Amino acid sequence: MELLLAAVIALASGLAFGVFHQRRRLQALRATIHDRDIALGRLRAKLEKTQIENQETKALSAAICDFSFDIVLLLDQNLSIALANGRARRLFGDGDPSGGNLAGLIESPELLSLAQLALYEDESIEEQFVIEDTNYRARAQTIAVGETQRFIVIGMQDITELVGLNRARRDLVANISHELRTPITRIRLIIEGLFLEADKPKRKASIQSLKEIAMETDALLWLAQELLDLSMIESGEAILRLVKTPLKQVVDEAIARLESQAAMKDLNIICHVPQDYDALCDADQLKRVFGNLLHNAIKWSPQGEAITVTASEQADEFTVSIFDNGPGIPDDLRNRVFERFYQADASRSGDEGTGLGLAICKHIVEAHGGRIWAEGNSLGKGGHFVLTVLKADGEFRQDSPIGERDQPSKALAESAAPP
Repeated sequence: MELLLAAVIALASGLAFGVFHQRRRLQALRATIHDRDIALGRLRAKLEKTQIENQETKALSAAICDFSFDIVLLLDQNLSIALANGRARRLFGDGDPSGGNLAGLIESPELLSLAQLALYEDESIEEQFVIEDTNYRARAQTIAVGETQRFIVIGMQDITELVGLNRARRDLVANISHELRTPITRIRLIIEGLFLEADKPKRKASIQSLKEIAMETDALLWLAQELLDLSMIESGEAILRLVKTPLKQVVDEAIARLESQAAMKDLNIICHVPQDYDALCDADQLKRVFGNLLHNAIKWSPQGEAITVTASEQADEFTVSIFDNGPGIPDDLRNRVFERFYQADASRSGDEGTGLGLAICKHIVEAHGGRIWAEGNSLGKGGHFVLTVLKADGEFRQDSPIGERDQPSKALAESAAPP
């Protein structure tokens, strides 16, 4: 009996221990399942986030393929920035704009309006606007990713230089039209006056009319030459051949070409350039420089005055100055007059000229390794332009900005010098 009781007790204890052990195993299994559920939830959330990021990346990749722009922005439907390329980050101050709203990151009503309008348009939209003195061309388009996700991609390109070039081109066309219209109109009126049937022209009047026609024709030829010079400079076809050349010879030839124009205004061009000054230069190109400077001096000099050309020497270069008694250049415009297409205000210049002559001079002089500048008229000294040119034995210091240069050796330069 006692043995039976002990067996029953042992069996009950074993069953109780087994139930306790099974309960612990069940609790552990439940905890494991719970942990796996949490991990699975995190994995699902990470996967969803990855899918969204992949969608954004795909949208941005598609945008970059479709938009050939410097700045690329990807916005969500709330106009928050999802992705931005490197140039776009610099637009927002080199920080990462991701997550920020477009309206709060940049003060540009035009850009914000473009993004808002793109939400309701199926086709791409293009606009042009200015942000902090920079001109941009922008295009915006909505891209659908999946059934519910929509992004706005905006591409922007800096066109400030292009806008400046277009403005310069318009100014050039306007200036050339004016320059052509004035002499052509005058020539036509003079010719009509010569052939009036009611009034037979006298010989003296006819000669004066022909002189005026010649003067206007010279103006047209000068304009054509300036345009040709500029074209050759910008295309790189203006090749320099630097040889030993008497500086006075170059100046005298430039003066000879303009004698008829100077005579019409009774101007005297005085040359004080020593005979023994030998420059290392391309005579034809340097002659263009002196021609342009003398042409300006003739245009602005009062009737019957004198224009003076002087030269002096320094260690390895000559300095040439051209003086006239005209209005001169205001101090604040001394540098700007060498810009392409730039003209001083119409009240001073009479709205004449294309604004090319001095720009061409600057290109050619710098290509020779020299410098050119204007002295201001604040002291009432009239027009005064100064340039430097290397001596024949000087050392060339600067690369040519107008094209390829053919610079011979010193021995070849001396052998090629005129007698």
